[in-house]
Amino acid sequence: MAYATGFQHFMSRLALISGFFALCLYSQIGSAQGDQFLLLEDLSNNGSMTVDDLESIVERLDDNYQREAGLIQFSYAQTDITIVTDETANRMRIIVPIISADLLDAQELYRLLQANFDSALDARYALAQGILWSTFIHPLSSLTETDFLSGIGQTINSADSFGITYSSGEIIYGGGDSESIHQRELIDQLQEQGRSI
Repeated sequence: MAYATGFQHFMSRLALISGFFALCLYSQIGSAQGDQFLLLEDLSNNGSMTVDDLESIVERLDDNYQREAGLIQFSYAQTDITIVTDETANRMRIIVPIISADLLDAQELYRLLQANFDSALDARYALAQGILWSTFIHPLSSLTETDFLSGIGQTINSADSFGITYSSGEIIYGGGDSESIHQRELIDQLQEQGRSI
C-alpha cells in the first residue's frame, strides 16, 4: 500500500524520535538560558502535573505553541500535535491526526487493533470525527515530565509508522501478531530484492 509517509521519511523521523527518547532518559530536554542548560528535573513535580506545567514543557519544544481553553497546540519533529486537557476530569490527551477514516478498509482496521495490542505500546490508534488519530491518554495529576515526553514521542512514532510497522518505536510486547507480521514483511522484501534468507 502507498501511504503519504514513505519508508525513508519514516526512518529519518524514527532516528529523530530515538534521539528524542534518549534525551528524555537523561532529562536534558530544555532550553539554554545563558551558559546553563535547563534540565527537565528542574521542573520535576513528582506526579502532580498541572496544565501550566504542561505548557512550560511544550514551550521548550516549540516556542510558537498556542494555548486556549483546554488545548495546547504545537509542532515538534515536523508534526502538528494537540494536547487536550480537562483538569476537572483529571485527564490529558496527546493527539496527532494521521489520515481520513474513509481511507481505511477492514484489513487496515484489523491491523490497527493488532498494533494496539503489542506495538503501539502506551500510544493508541483511535477513530474520532472521521479521522484516524495517534493518541496517548493519561491522568493529569499523576503524569510526570518523563511520561509526558515519552507520550509525545510514542504518539509521533505511531503516526509516522502507520502503514509500515505500526509502532510507537520503543518495544513490541510478546504474545501479539506484530512481530511475526514485521518479520514476514522483511523476508518478503529480501526475496523481492533477490537476496536469499
